[in-house]
Amino acid sequence: MRDQRAERLAQILVRYSTRVGKGDTCVIQSTTNAEPLVQALYEEVLRAGGLPIMALTPEAAAPALYELASDDQLDWIAPTSMWAAEHADVRIAVMADANTHELSQADPRKQARVQKARKPMLETVMRRSAAGEHRWSLTLFPTLAYAADAGMSLARYEDFFYAACLTDDPDPLTAWRRQSDEVRRLTEWIQGREEVHIQAPGTDIRLNVSGRTFVPCYGQHNMPDGEFFTGPHEDGVDGEVSFSFPAAYAGREVAGVRLRFEAGKVVDASAEQGEDYLLETLDTDAGARHLGELGIGTNYGITTATKEILLDEKIGGTAHMAIGASYPETGGTNDSAVHWDMVCDLRQGGSITVDGEQLQRDGRFVV
Repeated sequence: MRDQRAERLAQILVRYSTRVGKGDTCVIQSTTNAEPLVQALYEEVLRAGGLPIMALTPEAAAPALYELASDDQLDWIAPTSMWAAEHADVRIAVMADANTHELSQADPRKQARVQKARKPMLETVMRRSAAGEHRWSLTLFPTLAYAADAGMSLARYEDFFYAACLTDDPDPLTAWRRQSDEVRRLTEWIQGREEVHIQAPGTDIRLNVSGRTFVPCYGQHNMPDGEFFTGPHEDGVDGEVSFSFPAAYAGREVAGVRLRFEAGKVVDASAEQGEDYLLETLDTDAGARHLGELGIGTNYGITTATKEILLDEKIGGTAHMAIGASYPETGGTNDSAVHWDMVCDLRQGGSITVDGEQLQRDGRFVV
């Protein structure tokens, strides 16, 4: 029998997050590991009158690409993928890794090459999303791999994840709308301000956000959700930040990352684990050494780091920063094939000050 929480998650994603309607083309993208949730999504899109397009890949496809593909094959973008970026009304993507470390031996130069090749597709999706022409949502399906990374049994991780998605709410279709008031309030408070100053052990960084738009997040694009974010000025970031949790990108994990910025650019970078990969990614293109996003987590229902950024960046009492591409709707203009989020925990001696007024102290909002 299919887990009823997966059924409710599918309803939230289709009916609330992406608002699938009659005649909408909806790409459902995942691996074969997520079949129970994918099937629930397929059925829910049909009930909503949408036109589902299945885009499923086997688990071992990604490592095979980096092991076997020629340069021409790495540069190639499938016409179906480009069509989805240019024309699909909706995309629902479900992460479902059976092995979160399967790309740990992949050549980082090949990974950077693939990222560069897919940059036009990423730009198209971001542009269409900012214009309201493309609705998308990203979630995951609980697997043993995610549970192991989080240090939980699969059953406990399922409980943790589905609760974070509010699937246990008596009316899951309205749950995130009811949760939006606090995120909206904080977004309204910070909008129009000029400088964000973040301090924590190993972190003292200032970000110019003047004229930029802060976007509240309560279930449309990520599930689970809970943050507000913007794109800092590309040349307006100065100081040092130490990221608290391991950060994975394109199947590779780094830990103990420290970045130092001058006039918006990363001028010094180190990591306790995976430093070579970090430096290779920073050299992907000119934009990879600048920030594309500053986000502040608001989901206090997520209390522990899991090594999965979809959840970790939402933890109430944290801030995250992404090197690479900006989201156009924030007013950010940083151009890169990279978008890599990393999280700074502020719950033990951290603070966020905005134009001299304290927004958060020890992970709790004080405004």
